[in-house]
Amino acid sequence: MSEKTIINADNAYHTAEQRAKAYFNSLSVQHADQSYIQALIKDFEIWKQDHVQRRSLFSTLSNKKQQDDYKFLQSLKMTGKLDPYLDRSISYIFMRDMGHALDSPATQKRIQRVVDRLKKQLTRKKSDQDDMFSMTKLYRMAEKNGIESTFIWITEKLNRVTDNIPAGMDAEEAQRKLIKIIAGLVMQAVEEMGDDITQEEKSSKLEQAIRLGYAYGLTYPFIDDLLDSNVLSADEKNRYSQLIRVTLVTGVVPPLGEWTGKNGKHMRFIHSELKAAFELIQESLPAEDWEAFLEQAFVFYQSQEVERVKDLENDTYTNEELYIPVILKSAASRLIVRSIIDASVDEGIDQRTFYYGIYNQLADDFTDMADDRQGGRVTPYTYYLEHHEKRKDLINPFELYWTVIANFIHNVYDSEPQAREVILSRAINSLKRFKAKKGEQKYAQVMGLLFSGIPSLQQTVDDLVQHATDVEFFDKLIRDRMIRNLRQDREEEDVFVTQARRVREDLNASLPISQAEENVLIDEPMMEAANYSLGSTGKRLRPIITWFMGIEEYGLDKQAIQPLLKSLEYMHTASLIYDDLPAQDNADFRRGNPTLHRAYNTATAELTGLYLTQQAVAEQASLESFDAKTVLHLIHYSANVTADMCRGQAMDLQTKGEQLTLEQLNEMCFYKTGLGFEAALMMPAILAGASESQKQALKQFARHAGIAFQIKDDLLDVEGDPTTLGKSPFRDKENNNSTFVSVLGIEAAKKEMWEHYCLAMETLQALNHKNPFLKHVLNYFVHRGY
Repeated sequence: MSEKTIINADNAYHTAEQRAKAYFNSLSVQHADQSYIQALIKDFEIWKQDHVQRRSLFSTLSNKKQQDDYKFLQSLKMTGKLDPYLDRSISYIFMRDMGHALDSPATQKRIQRVVDRLKKQLTRKKSDQDDMFSMTKLYRMAEKNGIESTFIWITEKLNRVTDNIPAGMDAEEAQRKLIKIIAGLVMQAVEEMGDDITQEEKSSKLEQAIRLGYAYGLTYPFIDDLLDSNVLSADEKNRYSQLIRVTLVTGVVPPLGEWTGKNGKHMRFIHSELKAAFELIQESLPAEDWEAFLEQAFVFYQSQEVERVKDLENDTYTNEELYIPVILKSAASRLIVRSIIDASVDEGIDQRTFYYGIYNQLADDFTDMADDRQGGRVTPYTYYLEHHEKRKDLINPFELYWTVIANFIHNVYDSEPQAREVILSRAINSLKRFKAKKGEQKYAQVMGLLFSGIPSLQQTVDDLVQHATDVEFFDKLIRDRMIRNLRQDREEEDVFVTQARRVREDLNASLPISQAEENVLIDEPMMEAANYSLGSTGKRLRPIITWFMGIEEYGLDKQAIQPLLKSLEYMHTASLIYDDLPAQDNADFRRGNPTLHRAYNTATAELTGLYLTQQAVAEQASLESFDAKTVLHLIHYSANVTADMCRGQAMDLQTKGEQLTLEQLNEMCFYKTGLGFEAALMMPAILAGASESQKQALKQFARHAGIAFQIKDDLLDVEGDPTTLGKSPFRDKENNNSTFVSVLGIEAAKKEMWEHYCLAMETLQALNHKNPFLKHVLNYFVHRGY
């Protein structure tokens, strides 16, 4: 392959390396003469006036680690500490992510604007705060800013990435990193906007920030984390590393080529996704910015590679070899962001951004040193712990961390009071969190090893870790909440999927219809055909929903409602048989098998549909554990639903070739699909004697959930993978049916699906169910791939 070099990679790395060496030499001198110690002790003397004081009850509450974020924030509000909490939190983000000088009036004004906006949000009622980062709330925010399509795009991308994280890597952590990077770019893009920007321009910049954030953020799970993991073999890592190197030097992603073995499928997806991301960044940048991006990206990648090949057992690495790559990668990772967001040129910001990186990296490495050492990874901390007894020349990384802090406060930020407040609060907060996580004994052990060389500073810091208050940061609260929510959602989903699988297996075993001895000759053909249709690998969504509602929500007996589960699947299967007939949709495949009229004949299919409908009624009539009046009510409701579903199908047939309005389409799809889900919810509610208000809410939920499900079906008909759909693709187009896709187009159909998703979720929130299974059912409706 002919490679055209766009950047002089060696020169770019050498230039950055020289800058990093000069920075490291400056830090080394400050560390050696220990001038930073007294400077920091004086800084802490000033700082602690606002952070060490007698605690009131409210003060104790506000600084106690709590799972309930709402109570914590309310306690800050009650004690008058919410404003300074938000001020230092947002100031820190402006300092860390945007490199701003905090004493600038313009920056102070922008920080205050963000604080005011956040304060307004955080002083709302608890339900609004709990919902702040729900998919519904985020979509509504996207609607408000005119970026619904981009929200849908990024949601689909994040789900695909999560689904394609190889085993042996952390999918939740990958998702969290991506979301964090996207959010960071969005915030920077917002801050780069002027006050006179139009809504159209704002929407465009937000869309670009989200897409570029994803494109850049994708490198963390699919380059850094993948190469740091044990997923790839040594040969695969070398091959992959060479591909990345060629990409950054030439500006062109080479073909992946054949990639055999267990990682082939993952690598094809990763290569395809990274290629699209790389090209998106290229298309978004002017030529000169594109070259700057490639140079910064190469510096970042090369410094990571230098780190990656180090051996913890090698006892000959110099201080420069340990710290300079750390400076390079931590600074480049932030400078890359500035290169892709079209940030205004500001030498001061670039300088502060470059100096800041190592502070954050040393803080992260301190937190992760136990895991890093166990994994054999070389960081300044792991290497020091491994070799400091024999290598007296090694710089203690924890001491250098405090050197960096002093340098940052006094030399980079010129002793600016707010910079001191933010940096020292962050440092003490990190140690408090470390102590809370590891425990008193482990904390003392680590401090004794890493901090004993400077006892005066150690005593000051230990005292502040013990007694300082008001050092919390909002981004940590958000991070903790995000991790907690992702983990909780994953655990709930796993429970739901496992339980649904068991219900499906039990139901599959009970569905086949057995022959009655006195009617063997009459029943056998119908039963054979019915069992053919029932034996296919259906999702069994409706009876599964009924099981969860009946058992988990209403506490009904499992055996008592078994006939109801069977009846729902009989009714649904009958509707599919009719739907597939030549006179209707004329489908060739259903649930992965030939449709019933193809496998047998049309007459048999028609009779089998009727047969299953009557079997459903018979099952409902056998609900012996419930009083007769309740069962009659349920059968009456079921009969009406069946009639209404027939009306929906009739409307579908009568309007073939016609262009329906959105209102007509919504109505037809509710009758065809939504009513089936309504029945799955309403029947157990009827048996349990639920209130009328709850039944009405369930009907509202089912309407929107059912329409969302149908829109997803329409989208899968044109976008889905034929190998996993289990039915003929493009059937709607062939039958000249009006669908959400044919009426609205793909993009608008997705918006309509998300609108119904939000309406269903908002209705679900009003129901206040303790069990989250309906939430996961709804998520499955819109995220499923078949």
